[in-house]
Amino acid sequence: MRVPHSSLITFALLFIQLPSASGGKILVFPLDGSHWVNMKVLIEELHTKGHEVTVVRASDSWYISEKSPLYTSVTLTGSNGFEQNFETFLSRQLDIRLQGKHKSFWSRIWTRIEMERVTVDQFFHFHKGMSEMVSQMFEDENLMQSLHEAKYDMVLTDPGIGGGAILARRLQVPLVFNVRWTIQGEAHFLIAPSPLSYIPFTATEFTDKMTFFQRVANVLSYILGMYTLSYITEPHYKPLVKKYFGPDVDYSTFFLDADMWLMRNDFIFEFPRPTMPNIVYMGGFQCKPPKPLPSELEEFVQSSGDHGVIIMTLGTLVGKLPQDIAEEIAAAFAQLPQKVVWRYMGQRPDNLGNNTLLVNWLPQNDLLGHPKTRVFVTHGGTNGVQEAIYHGVAVVGLPLFFDQPENLARIRAKGGAVIVDIAMLDRHIFADALMTALYNSSYRENMQMLSRLHRDQPMKPLDQAVFWIEYVMRHKGARHLQTQSNKMSWFVYNSVDVITALLTVVLFISFTCFSIVRLLWRIIFAGEKAKHE
Repeated sequence: MRVPHSSLITFALLFIQLPSASGGKILVFPLDGSHWVNMKVLIEELHTKGHEVTVVRASDSWYISEKSPLYTSVTLTGSNGFEQNFETFLSRQLDIRLQGKHKSFWSRIWTRIEMERVTVDQFFHFHKGMSEMVSQMFEDENLMQSLHEAKYDMVLTDPGIGGGAILARRLQVPLVFNVRWTIQGEAHFLIAPSPLSYIPFTATEFTDKMTFFQRVANVLSYILGMYTLSYITEPHYKPLVKKYFGPDVDYSTFFLDADMWLMRNDFIFEFPRPTMPNIVYMGGFQCKPPKPLPSELEEFVQSSGDHGVIIMTLGTLVGKLPQDIAEEIAAAFAQLPQKVVWRYMGQRPDNLGNNTLLVNWLPQNDLLGHPKTRVFVTHGGTNGVQEAIYHGVAVVGLPLFFDQPENLARIRAKGGAVIVDIAMLDRHIFADALMTALYNSSYRENMQMLSRLHRDQPMKPLDQAVFWIEYVMRHKGARHLQTQSNKMSWFVYNSVDVITALLTVVLFISFTCFSIVRLLWRIIFAGEKAKHE
């Protein structure tokens, strides 16, 4: 029997639609900036799997485009607080840091305190802007009705902002985090047991092998750090939760109730520590094999011969440095036989060597994976550090802000990085660091060992992340993986009530026994006394 041509076309169209028909509906509430870079990797993969993705974005987003073939966008009026004065903030941070150059120990301490003050002030206003944007969203009845009617299967968000978790609770849908940092600090400290005796707190740059005085500093840093984080976030999110969910709702539970925590980290990078069943480690999920370089760049790289290439970039947010620092870096590069590819958008240094190529943009992953790359000079952003591990490239670190010193300290502890304080940088110090990473083979060998460990997994990190996202959608959450400790007060969690009760029993029994012995002693003593009389 001959099948009509029109039927074949209909069948083909239905076959093409099968993936999208079986896909879920995902609402994404991302954090802008470099965090969007790795969130977009997840969105691309979810789109490939046939899922329908909607992205909530602010009208002043830096990187999150309103139109994309990967997703449908919902643009909110108002500012997300990210772009506002952010470049000025970074410039001011760098200026303060450089003020400590060649000063006394106490002056450098004061410089660090000033940097912390500026950071706290910036993020206080950032979260203020985010809470206002969420409030505007909730007040828009048409928007909220459309979000309810869309019947999303889950919300995927970065908990570095509070909006995604609050929106998921409002829509009553499962919540998945693309996470390393939350508004209440590093994610493990929020959800998993974190003994401060061997787990270094954020920004201490300690390892899991701390001396007594380091443990003292670690505890004090934890107390001060958690207080600071609550000062930054609670004044903005607590009133928001009280207004829309009631006075008896604790806003911290919005984060603890997440069904799945996709951690942008793993134990190749992290020190061993307790974890939880709903934490899935996907460190390096954005890493991939290198693609061929553009022809002109490939020609420059090949011209390095056996000496190889050094690549330098300070991330998407820092395109230039103070001119005197740039001159010192250029002078150090000029001393080396290696070729250098340097992403730099500032004024061209006067002493730039013939071996150095300045570019406005570079294919970081492809250069790191190139066989002629010898050293990676980086600010220590999470994405760059993980790509260096993936490709096994030794690191020279120039940490600037946020988690960058901590990230580089982890790589240094594992023998893969040399760190230079940019406030103390000159051409000699920088050149010594470069030559150490270039000619001490242990740095490259250690990074290649980390690379082998990272790659030796039963499932690629990105595939694992997508599996667990789909797992949450299939089962409408993952409540069975959540620990009961999330619902306990610190008093109950630490068994203070049990210890108090047991101590009371022990004291009561001890007092009773003591009283009985004392009474018996008095009776015996009285009897002996009567005999003698």
